[in-house]
Amino acid sequence: MPEGFEGASFENAIARLPRWILLLAACGTAIAGSFFGLSSAAGFLAGSIAAYVNFRIVERTVNRVARLAGEGAANSGASRPGGRTGAWLLFQFLSLVLGAFVILRYSGFNLAAAFFGFLVCPAAAIAELVYELLTYGHS
Repeated sequence: MPEGFEGASFENAIARLPRWILLLAACGTAIAGSFFGLSSAAGFLAGSIAAYVNFRIVERTVNRVARLAGEGAANSGASRPGGRTGAWLLFQFLSLVLGAFVILRYSGFNLAAAFFGFLVCPAAAIAELVYELLTYGHS
């Protein structure tokens, strides 16, 4: 491992991701609106909102799994927690997908723009990666 990598703060990078998502969503919505019209801007914004909500759901899921794994290691003889949390998270994700489908299908939003809006989350992760590479060792 590179020197200093053990002390890297991944929490700071995760905390910056929502700001990257917001920045990319605002810029993308403005660009889509100016070049392709209101329907595309609304579609991009809807996709960006769905990407943000999906990011938060995944973040909560990972934090819960990590917490339960830590508790399981400490309480190796304790009983297993119920399966309700997994079913609830699946229900939330399916509700998000169904709600996005209904909104996009019946609202007249541009579906291609909505798809590109949904890609702001991976784009934010790439932007954070570039930011970390540029500032690594400088702070």
